[in-house]
Formats: sequence, structure tokens, C-alpha cells
Amino acid sequence: MKKYEIGLIGLSVMGQNLTLNIARNHSIAVYNRTKSKIRNFMENKVQNQNVKATYELEEFVSSLKKPRKIMLMIKAGKPVDLVIDSLLPYLEEDDIIIDGGNSHFEDTNRRLKNLNEKGIRYLGVGISGGEYGALHGPSIMPGGNENAYAEVSDIMENAAASTEKGACVSYLGPRSAGHYVKMIHNGIEYGIMEVLAEIYDYMRKVMQLKPVEMGNIFAKWNQEFDSYLVEITAKIMQKDDPKTGRKLIDLILDKAKHKGTGKWSVQSALDLGTAIPTINAGVNARLMSAIKTERVENSAQFASSSRPVVNKEELLPLLKSALYFASVIAYAEGFKLLKTASNEYEYNLNYKEIARIWEDGCIIRSGHLEPIQAAFAEDMQLNSLITARQFKSQLNAAADKIDKLITTAAQAGVPLTAIHSALDYFNSLKAEELPANLIQAQRDFFGAHTYQRRDQEGTFHTEWE
Repeated sequence: MKKYEIGLIGLSVMGQNLTLNIARNHSIAVYNRTKSKIRNFMENKVQNQNVKATYELEEFVSSLKKPRKIMLMIKAGKPVDLVIDSLLPYLEEDDIIIDGGNSHFEDTNRRLKNLNEKGIRYLGVGISGGEYGALHGPSIMPGGNENAYAEVSDIMENAAASTEKGACVSYLGPRSAGHYVKMIHNGIEYGIMEVLAEIYDYMRKVMQLKPVEMGNIFAKWNQEFDSYLVEITAKIMQKDDPKTGRKLIDLILDKAKHKGTGKWSVQSALDLGTAIPTINAGVNARLMSAIKTERVENSAQFASSSRPVVNKEELLPLLKSALYFASVIAYAEGFKLLKTASNEYEYNLNYKEIARIWEDGCIIRSGHLEPIQAAFAEDMQLNSLITARQFKSQLNAAADKIDKLITTAAQAGVPLTAIHSALDYFNSLKAEELPANLIQAQRDFFGAHTYQRRDQEGTFHTEWE
């Protein structure tokens, strides 16, 4: 009986596409709890003898070469634990389980510890690139048992996207390093998506541009930015609705969903005491979008803001600068949090390598990642990308151009939350003094929390009344 190199559980679209991807170079067995999904996949998608359908877990496990390598492509949370529990009776020492979903990093730590006690090796693997990436080559972010990664590295390298620098996959570190890096990838994604949404909102409400005009502008900008998110934004603007003939973007309801990774990024940043306001703004914007009914009711109670008179030709370069500025700041916040987490959790992350494997296959791939790699090549312990030679002068110049956007947006009642947050973050990071001395005085006034002085060493308390 033929033994297969790897097995995959979970035939959602991502699981199906990753299976077809892997099967180009390796033999793979598949299993899904819903049997009809297996049959439909095999009948309609599979034209490769490297894929074997199995309909029972015992059959699935027994079809794999030892040590067995099993990838889970299932919904994060309790379903992962249930599948792991159902597999354990059939597994042996040194078998490998690979969680390819968006699991919370603390769940990954727990699972790795529990399975290690049973002699089972575990990898928490972040995968980015959506359905297209899963089929044609995603960015893959593995963490966990390093010796387990060594045994599956050839499979992952063959499945991953590739650049002239190599496959967009690299072992990132112990325990939950892979899932943590993927979480921050998604946080950066939230921030940049919101920046693009705010620029679109400004274009339509302040500049009165039509979708086709906006699409052409984004496409032109992307000749310089080389950003996947800018690229798809340009394409979205041009898409017609087949039913009405109108631009589809004008018909989509302004309620955005989120799966959790953005929220987890913000929660982790709070736990680690690291500010990521641009990413936070991206999460908050989705929460605000969700209360559509309340927003509609509120809008009826307030007079519409008057639209300021603006010079479109003058403003377009300012919007382009704002997109550059806020996008780089989103990356800077993400890498700052990665550095804090690496120190706290002893991941020993290689930030240059993370930027390298994000260069293709993933959602936040862009031309910014090349100078980010160069910055960390020069100084792996760089505190913030804003001080890197590759960004410092450009950020400073772009920051000077954002004021007019913020002023005219406020006059028109258009929120630029992420762009404003990025500017405030930049200004805070380069401020020699912040007003926290007043906050410390207030805390000492009402709670005797003490404070430090500029002119003396030690800790002090004042009887304020």
C-alpha cells in the first residue's frame, strides 16, 4: 500500500487549494469531517494521482509515511483541539502535527506543551496569501519544534511563493513564534487597509472623484509602491456590477467584518506595553463600521458638514504622501511589537528574514519590504523603522504634507483616524518631551502614586492640598 508524504485535514477553499499546491511536488492524503466535501473535491478539483482521499481518521493516519506529518487547515479555537484529540489514539512518538490556521499564539503554546509531553511534535504555522496564494504560493511562517520543521521544510519550500532570494518561508522560532508573526502580519494588514479606505473616502467626499478616476490614481501610484493592497484597491474601483452596470464599490454596504487577528494584535500590544495606534485605528474602524444602524440614526440628527473647496491637482500628491507615510508607520508599529514580543517570549526573531518572506505571497507584500530588510541588515536591534536611514528623511517630508489633508477632512466631517494616528505616533516618537509629567502629577494628587523629578534622583510624593 502506497504511503503518502503528508496529510491534510480540512477541505475548505484554503485547504483544497493548499492540497493542490502541495500535490504538484509531493504525495498527500486528505480527510474532512464532512464526507461529501471530500468526494466533491476529488471529483471536481483533483487531477493528480498524488492526492489520496480518505474517509476515516484511522485510514487517513495509516496512509502516511512515518513519522507522520499532518497539517490542519481548520477554524481556529476549539475545533483544533477536538481534531487533535481525535488524532491522538492513532499517532505514535515523533509524529508531527502542523496547525496552518490563524490560531491564537497562546493556544499554540499550550498545544505544543501538551503534545510534547505525549512525544508528538508540533508546528504552529501562519499562512498568508488568501485563496490565490494557497494555490499558487503563499508566504509561510512556521514556528515550534525546529527538528519537526527540518522534516517538512522541503514540502513548505516547494509550496511557498518564491523570489530571487528564495522561498517565502523560514523557520521563525520556538513555540508560538510562527503564529505570533502571522498575527502581527494581519495587524499591519488592518492598518494599511484602513489607510487606503480613508484615502478613498477623502477622494469621494472631499474631492468628488468617481471610482474609475480613483482606480486610475491608485494604479498609477502602485507603479511606485508595488503593493498588493494598493493593486487590488485599483482593481476594485474599476469593477462593474453585472446586475446594475454600476460600479460595484458603490453598492457594497459599509460594514466590515474581522476574524480576530487584528484584535489579538492590539490586545497583545496592550499586554506588552507597546503602542500601535495605526493598527489599533484599523481595528476600531471596523468596530465603528459594524454599528451601521446607529450611525444612520445619528447622521439624521446632525447637519452635514460643508465640503471645503480644494485643488485636486494640489491634493493628489499629498494623498500619495499620506499613503506612503501611514503605510510605513503601520510596518514600523508591527516590527516594534515583534521586537518587544521576541524579547518577552524569547522567540529570537530575525526581522530581516521576516521582511524577506513577506516579499511575495502574502497580503502585505509591497516595495517597502526591501528597504525594511536593508534597515535590519544594518542594525538588527533597530528600535524603530522611523529612525532607519531608508525611511527617516522621507517620513519627515511626508509628515509635513499631511496637515492640509487633516484640516480639510475635518471641515468635511471625514474621519482620517489611521492617518491621524500614524502622524501622532510619529510625532510622539520624535518628541523630546511629552505631557506625561502632568499625568504623573494628577495621579499623585488623587492617588498618591508618586512621581520622579528632573532635577533629583528618587521617588517623590506631594501633599497637594
